Amino acid sequence: MRTLRPAPDDLPPTLRDVVEYRKSGLSLNHVVGCPLDCGYCVRHLFANYHMKRPHLIMDDEDAVSMLVEHWAFRPGTTPIQIFNRATDPFLPIVKEHLFRTLEALDRRQLTNQVLVITRWQIDPADVARLERLAHIRLTILVTWSGITDPRIEPIDSGIAERSLETLSEHVRRTKVIFYWRPLIAGLNDSDAHLLRARELGGLAHATVFTGLFFRDEIRRHLRTIGVEDLYDDIARRKIFPKTVEQRVLDAFDGQILFRKTSCGVGFTHGVADYNGHYGIQEICDICPKAQIKLCAAAHRRPSFGEVEALVRHAGLTGETIDIDERRIAVSNSTEQQRYFIQHSLNYQVHDRALPHLEGRHGRAEVGWP
Repeated sequence: MRTLRPAPDDLPPTLRDVVEYRKSGLSLNHVVGCPLDCGYCVRHLFANYHMKRPHLIMDDEDAVSMLVEHWAFRPGTTPIQIFNRATDPFLPIVKEHLFRTLEALDRRQLTNQVLVITRWQIDPADVARLERLAHIRLTILVTWSGITDPRIEPIDSGIAERSLETLSEHVRRTKVIFYWRPLIAGLNDSDAHLLRARELGGLAHATVFTGLFFRDEIRRHLRTIGVEDLYDDIARRKIFPKTVEQRVLDAFDGQILFRKTSCGVGFTHGVADYNGHYGIQEICDICPKAQIKLCAAAHRRPSFGEVEALVRHAGLTGETIDIDERRIAVSNSTEQQRYFIQHSLNYQVHDRALPHLEGRHGRAEVGWP
């Protein structure tokens, strides 16, 4: 097996911090660099898109120790993501580190949700190794877009399709999500795309669909390679126009479909959504009735004392806290602080300066009336 080179000394500081809290979990990224060249990749936001060969920042066991010793980590509670920021975990030179990391977590007998997102090849031997994990609740999210413009996505979507087929045939304990993203209006939302997505969704335990992060860094890159702006405006949140969503809902009528990653993950494991989206009722209107019942049973408005203790632990002090049946509201918070509180309580946490508008499902306003 080829070995990874050590990360260069000039690696951006944001990438040297290998543990970062994101909405779908505490994210561990001690391998950075990716040759897949997806034009819309979030690596643009970390000044790392130029690094095409994966590099190792630290040993896998040391990285896992740093994760479980992180101030926000809670055994059995905190969702975890592996290699979702700066590489693909199933690249041939990366996947041994993925396996070692998963096995190190499993040896600790942790029962946390663990998410692994890939668009690359998964073979039966990979699945066999994943199936030997006994404690962590593992979900593989296979990313597929159906985009055929090689400037935007040079990777053949057939690779993800074959990975889905392999997983469908061989998994028993491991859960699989068809991760349909990014859906972009006018690019990969044709009737043919919708039909193929429905077929592929049948190979997974659930389908999650989502839109495009269209930040200025991504727009600038796409312009340099001759791609016209995918949307007229950039946005902090993912863009997913209302008309596209309705076409997706119509195409998937009668099939299991979720708007949010954590909702799909919870469903596949038979537990409530760990992000507490149940408080935002309009998100739940497409979920299976049994899943809604699970989330309703887990939905409990926290006391002021519970929230205050977590706010202090997150280092968010001196701020007014509001709690209602939908969400907890705070001010001057970072995403890491909000997500820690949110996952600790299974209850939505919003910053007042970044309100979630009703019916938008936490998305950008682009494409909504």
